[in-house]
Amino acid sequence: MDPEVLAFLGAHPGRIALFERVEAVIGALGPSEYRVSKSQIAWKNPLNFAFLSRNPRVLSRQPEEALVLTLGLGRRGTEPCVKYAGEPYPGRWTNRIILTRPEDVDETVQALLGEAYCFSREKGRRKKRELLSPAAVQRIHSHY
Repeated sequence: MDPEVLAFLGAHPGRIALFERVEAVIGALGPSEYRVSKSQIAWKNPLNFAFLSRNPRVLSRQPEEALVLTLGLGRRGTEPCVKYAGEPYPGRWTNRIILTRPEDVDETVQALLGEAYCFSREKGRRKKRELLSPAAVQRIHSHY
């Protein structure tokens, strides 16, 4: 296991099992990469779509091994597993799910991970298209 991931998880067996379960589901979705920071592990392709964190405010009454899975979706999650949803930008929702054991990553959470993955890919494509003006596209095409 990546030493940065292990350090972030505090070498806690329960958290390691949660990370491995989430990573396995994300790996089955297609190519992505993760980055470990002080506060979270973030997966992206091409934009961030899933985050694991140890947010103390959210986890104050949860077991020590609990982690928060935050997903970027184009909608408010109405599934029972979604404990909090907020819209930081129009059309972009952060949905938080509390995970306490690998079995919490059930079919519903897997479907939400897949939705977040697809949403990230589509947002990334749209962003690239929006960055290029018609004149810039014309210059690129005329160069080749």
